[in-house]
Amino acid sequence: MEKGKITVFSGEGRGKSAAALGMALDAAADGKTAVIIQFLKGRGLAESIFCKRMEPDIKIFRFEKSEVDYDDRSVEQREDDVSCIRNSLGFARKVLATGECDLLVLDEVLGVIDNQIITVEELGELVSHRGDTQVILTGRVMSGELCAFVDEISQISTVRFKKYENS
Repeated sequence: MEKGKITVFSGEGRGKSAAALGMALDAAADGKTAVIIQFLKGRGLAESIFCKRMEPDIKIFRFEKSEVDYDDRSVEQREDDVSCIRNSLGFARKVLATGECDLLVLDEVLGVIDNQIITVEELGELVSHRGDTQVILTGRVMSGELCAFVDEISQISTVRFKKYENS
């Protein structure tokens, strides 16, 4: 794990969050700690019993109140969640400033930019406090402006997706 590196997983394909979670598992296997903050995902992973068992090595947080994906929320629900999203970004700033973890994952934070809740500049300012903490950003749409402060970008695309049914 490279100290202070910023990695992005973006694109329309499936697996961006899974790739970030895999890196968190790798970090934990190496004796490091990871904090994952999820945005826009509805219920997300934070309430999973399985995820609670990964603590204290991997901690997952979700601050939004709504249990449905952001795109499926009403205008009123979206407005209510904006302050929760901003609070979660404040929490991320605290995590980075205190060096609380070795790896910070901001899952779907690019969607927060795409939905105009924060700007690229605000995200850049946030991650400028990372010190030795590696940061992973995920989301579908990646602004070219991010290239100014990102070290590595992985573009994820799905070539074929077939949903398997239980027999």
